[in-house]
Amino acid sequence: MTASSTRRTTAAQSRIAAVGAIAVAGALVLTGCGDQTDKSSSSDTSSSSSSSAPLADKLPKDIKDAGVVKVGSDIAYPPVEYMQSGKAVGIDPDIADALGKQLGVKFEFQNGKFDQLIVGLQSKRFNAIMSAMNDTKDRQNGIDSDTGKKAGNGIDFVDYFTAGTSILVQKGNPKGIKTLDDLCGKVVALQKGTTSEGIAKTQSTKCKTDGKKAITLQTFDTDPEALLRLKQGASVADLNDFPVAAYNAKTSGGGKDFEVVGDQIEAGPYGIGVSKESTQLRDALQAAMNAIIKNGEYTKILQKWNVTDGAVTEAKINGGS
Repeated sequence: MTASSTRRTTAAQSRIAAVGAIAVAGALVLTGCGDQTDKSSSSDTSSSSSSSAPLADKLPKDIKDAGVVKVGSDIAYPPVEYMQSGKAVGIDPDIADALGKQLGVKFEFQNGKFDQLIVGLQSKRFNAIMSAMNDTKDRQNGIDSDTGKKAGNGIDFVDYFTAGTSILVQKGNPKGIKTLDDLCGKVVALQKGTTSEGIAKTQSTKCKTDGKKAITLQTFDTDPEALLRLKQGASVADLNDFPVAAYNAKTSGGGKDFEVVGDQIEAGPYGIGVSKESTQLRDALQAAMNAIIKNGEYTKILQKWNVTDGAVTEAKINGGS
């Protein structure tokens, strides 16, 4: 989902469903979006009523009265969030359902472009962001990761998961890609506004410093578009959050389209993004996250999606670097 991430550091401010025939595609081992319509999608499980929810009184009155937390998300990033039968499903929606039971509200996911989610949050289009978005200092401070200059108000994060970037290549690795250095002089497709884009740009600069050719970057609004370019052989790699890359490697084309190479790069926390002014909502989300970590619901969700390697033991605020 600063808008660049591992999915996710933002180019404006510095992670799984389908790629057409490609994707809902990767098995998580662990480690940062979707069709770009504005259609809303509620998370599956209805929350407990406000009167019975243990942490309902921690919410701001307007959200408690409305009974809804509106969530901005790029819902094409399986297994973190993706559309199935018209509903948002995945790791984030399942966590949101569990949070809703603690807070007595429903979490309604609204689909949008990843690199526009922070703008949408700050314009009050929604209350929070859950979109495999890395918590970074640039995003916290509103810094454009490309220019290093202030680009707007920062946001706060409630950290809930840990993931790094992986290199995804065609099955069989026909170009022999093993590390970032192997991408010099080659075409790489990825989603714009993500941490992956920032990593690729940094590597491209390193390539030139090392006397090699720069990376040719092809950026797209959604990860499925980037995956399609890789599948077609128009690029040699896609940089992606590890859970997403692993999911695509396992599922796309029955596991015959892609594979993950090398180690995870720059692992860091995913955070639920809220505006700097929404301190009460932020603290309520932190309390709810810590509650589901303590009662075991969090672990069950990560086990369901086979991503327990990304578990955190407590929900920190702005723990990213």
